[in-house]
Amino acid sequence: MTERDHTANLLGALSLVVADRMTDSVAEAAGRSLTAATALSALCQFLDGPSVDLLRQVLGLTHSGTVRLVDRLAADGYLTREPGVDGRSVTISLTAKGKRVGERVSAARGEVLGGVLATLTEAERAALDGVVAKLLAGLKRGPGATRWICRLCDLQACGRAEGRCPFVPASSS
Repeated sequence: MTERDHTANLLGALSLVVADRMTDSVAEAAGRSLTAATALSALCQFLDGPSVDLLRQVLGLTHSGTVRLVDRLAADGYLTREPGVDGRSVTISLTAKGKRVGERVSAARGEVLGGVLATLTEAERAALDGVVAKLLAGLKRGPGATRWICRLCDLQACGRAEGRCPFVPASSS
C-alpha cells in the first residue's frame, strides 16, 4: 500500500462518516427524508422561486420524482406553487413554515460539520480549508449538472460574496 492509497482510504472513511452524520441530522431536523430536507435547505439558501425543473436538477431527481416531492411538501404546508413564466412551468416558494424548517436543516448541517472540525487547531483548520477548496475546485461540474454540489451549502459560510467559494468567483455572484 502506498501513502496515496492510505490517504485515499482515510478520505473515503471520513467522507462516509461525515455524510452519514449529516444525513441523519438534516433529515431529523426536517422530520423528512434527506431529499426533502435538501430541497427545503436549497429553497431557503439560494433557490428563489425556482421551476420544478431547476429543483430537479439541484436534487438529481427525475421530473416525476420532483413533482411527487413538491406535492408532499405542499400538502404539508412547506411550500406553495404558482404558475411559471411560460404557462407550462410552475414556480415553487417556501412558506414561513418551510423557511423555518429550511433554516433548521442548515443549522443541523452546520452543527455536524462544526463538530467534525472541533478537534482541529486554527492552523490545522486553515490548512484544511485550502486543501478542501483545491479538491472541490477539481471536482467542479459543468453546466446542466444534476445533484448540485452546493445543494446543502450555507451561502453565508461559503464566502461566495467574497470570492472564497471554489465554484463561483466573486465577480459572478
